[in-house]
Amino acid sequence: MVDRRQVLNFRVRAQQLDRDQGTLADTAVLDIGVQNTGPDGARWALAARGVDVTATRDEDVVLLWTVRGAPHLYRRADVGHVVAAVEPFSEADAGKRIYDAAKPLKAAGIANLAALDEVAARMRAIVTTPTVKGDVSGRLATLLPEPYLRFCRVCDATHLYEMPFRLAAARAGLELELDTSPPILRRITGFRRAATPGDRFDLIRSYLRLLGPATPKQVADYLDAPVKDVKARWPDDVVDVAVDGEARWLLAADEEALESADAVGTRLLGPFDLFLQAKDRMTLVPDTARAKELWPVLGRPGAVLVDGDVVGTWRPRKSGRTFTVAVQPWQRLSAATRTTVTAQAERLAAHRCVSLTGVDFAS
Repeated sequence: MVDRRQVLNFRVRAQQLDRDQGTLADTAVLDIGVQNTGPDGARWALAARGVDVTATRDEDVVLLWTVRGAPHLYRRADVGHVVAAVEPFSEADAGKRIYDAAKPLKAAGIANLAALDEVAARMRAIVTTPTVKGDVSGRLATLLPEPYLRFCRVCDATHLYEMPFRLAAARAGLELELDTSPPILRRITGFRRAATPGDRFDLIRSYLRLLGPATPKQVADYLDAPVKDVKARWPDDVVDVAVDGEARWLLAADEEALESADAVGTRLLGPFDLFLQAKDRMTLVPDTARAKELWPVLGRPGAVLVDGDVVGTWRPRKSGRTFTVAVQPWQRLSAATRTTVTAQAERLAAHRCVSLTGVDFAS
């Protein structure tokens, strides 16, 4: 039996949030993907794990729409295994992942996986040179029949359903150009999908390795996959772990690390950092009111992580040339902790190429 602090310490260590230096090659979170949402997205997540992102080149990384249709950063050398790993587990899984697009496809007698293959083939043919997302979508709307399409009131136009569009892109061997808005799609040079992801990139194993101990439902929620499919692929080399009385599982190879992990250090985690993506939110933040503050429906703040525990939230405030970080502590912070938080805020400002003008600690 272990408690929540042991679990959080294990995750800090597994996700390398306690190290000062690292490389893309040895950064574990790149195996499962680093979500790139917002200004403090993938690059800041890597910087928090000691990676010198200023030295990261376009040929080193690749940005793909993958888990939950969100953009995730990976090592370019791993792209074939990544695309194999994010493939839906089954027809039912594909239907769950494409959300409301599944209903009209089913009514038309079109299988979900076949639909993804069709969209991918059309996208591949369209994107021969870097192409803006809207242009790709517009072309698809003229090539695909009605079950694939929906009317968008905001745009007053007919589009492909969003999730099939996103999930088919990597299937088609297409990546997103970094730092483009609206997104620009282009072909992945030399793309070849691997036959299998292998243990390292298997998403269930990666979740257990980086966000364990966990249940099949928690992994399924992270992937937007049916629990049945996750259970059918549950690893054999796991051990039972009781977390504050709840039955969960961990890869057997990580059992000793769970028992011995100790987390020291301060980090300002971005709103979509992997550490905050765990589906056992009550383990991360047991207080319901604080959980709502950290995970609101809109406009998520970042999290202040100190010695393995979330002790507050933070938000950036930029106006012209001024940049401040507003911190909302959930407990009294010592002078030493405030100093380390300020140091992380200075690091964030340098990452954004601006000067920090102050850190506002709310009373």
